[in-house]
Amino acid sequence: MARTVWVVGIARKAGWVAAYGLGLAALLLAGVWVWWQPEPEARGTSTNALWARHQWVGEEHGEEEYRALGRLLRENRITDVFFHAGPFEADGTVPPAKYRNARRLIEAMREHAPGVRAQAYLGQIRKVDGYGITDLDDPAVRGRVLRTDEIFLDLGFDGIHYDFEPIYPDDAAFLELLERTRELTRSRGRLLSVAVEQLTLVDGAQPLYKAFIPRGWGRFHYPPRPTEDFLRAVADRADQVAIMTYDVSLPTRSLAGRHFAWHTERTLRLIGDRTTVFLGVPTYRPQMGWAEDLSGALRGVRRGLDALDRPPARPYGVGIYAEWTTLPAEWALYRGMWLPRRSA
Repeated sequence: MARTVWVVGIARKAGWVAAYGLGLAALLLAGVWVWWQPEPEARGTSTNALWARHQWVGEEHGEEEYRALGRLLRENRITDVFFHAGPFEADGTVPPAKYRNARRLIEAMREHAPGVRAQAYLGQIRKVDGYGITDLDDPAVRGRVLRTDEIFLDLGFDGIHYDFEPIYPDDAAFLELLERTRELTRSRGRLLSVAVEQLTLVDGAQPLYKAFIPRGWGRFHYPPRPTEDFLRAVADRADQVAIMTYDVSLPTRSLAGRHFAWHTERTLRLIGDRTTVFLGVPTYRPQMGWAEDLSGALRGVRRGLDALDRPPARPYGVGIYAEWTTLPAEWALYRGMWLPRRSA
C-alpha cells in the first residue's frame, strides 16, 4: 500500500509539473502571437543580395537568358549576386572546368545588369577535428585559396563571397584568411563578403558546448554559431556580412517571424555600423512542415527594424536564398512587402 501511495504521489507531482510547463508554453505562444499581429512600419531597402546557382558560371547560356536575368535583377533592385563558382577542392583550388562560362557571364552582367555586383561564391565544408574537406588551419591551403580568388578577380568578378561551414567562434585561421583576402580584394578595388550562421542565443554557453559536445557537421554536433565578439571580428574584416538566418525549425509563423525579428535587431545593433549586412530570407520549400516562408521572414525582418532606435550607419538589406527556388509569385511578394516605394 505504501508503495502504491508513493507512486500515485509521484505521478500527481509529475502531472502538475507537466501542466505547469504546458501552461507556460501556451502563454509564450499567445504572447508571441499577439506581438506578431501589428503590421510592421519599417520598409525595406534597395540594397539586397541573391544567391545564384552554379550553372551561370559553369554552363553556357543564350542571350535571352542573360537578358532575362538582368531584367530580374533590375526589377527587384538586387545590388549583389553571389554566383556559385566552387566549391573549393580539399587543396584550396577550383578546377577550371567548373567555371568555364565565368567570363561570358561577367560580360553579360555588364551589358544587362550594369551596376549590379557579380561576386564569386566560394566555399566548402571546413575541416574541424578531423571531419570535413578543406583544412583552413593549413597555411598552404589558405595560400591556394587566395591564388584561386585571384583567378576569379582576374575574370572580372566584383568580389569574393566566402561560405565555409562550419565556422566556430574561436577560428583564428578563418579570421586570418579574411584579413589576407580583404588585402587582396581592396588592392583590386573589389569586395569581400562572407556568409555566416546566425548569432548564438547565449554566448556564455559556448564553453559548455566545447567541453561536452563534439564539433563537426551534423545533428549530434554543437551548432557553429558566432558569438558577438566573433561576429564583430568578422565584420571588421569584410565589406559585407550575410547572415544565414533561414532554415528555422519552428512550428508557427509567429515564432518563425519572431526569430527573424530578433536576429535582425540584434545583428544590426551589433555590426550595422561596421559593415553592410544582408539578412538571409528563404524561398526554398521548408521540410517537415515547418512554418518558415518568405512572407513571414520579410515581415519578421521589418519588425526587427521597427525595434531599432535608429537605422544602421552602413547599408543593409535582405539576401534571398535562392535564385533557383524563387517563384514569380514570390518575387512579386518580395517587391510588395520589402522594396521601398519609388518616389514619383
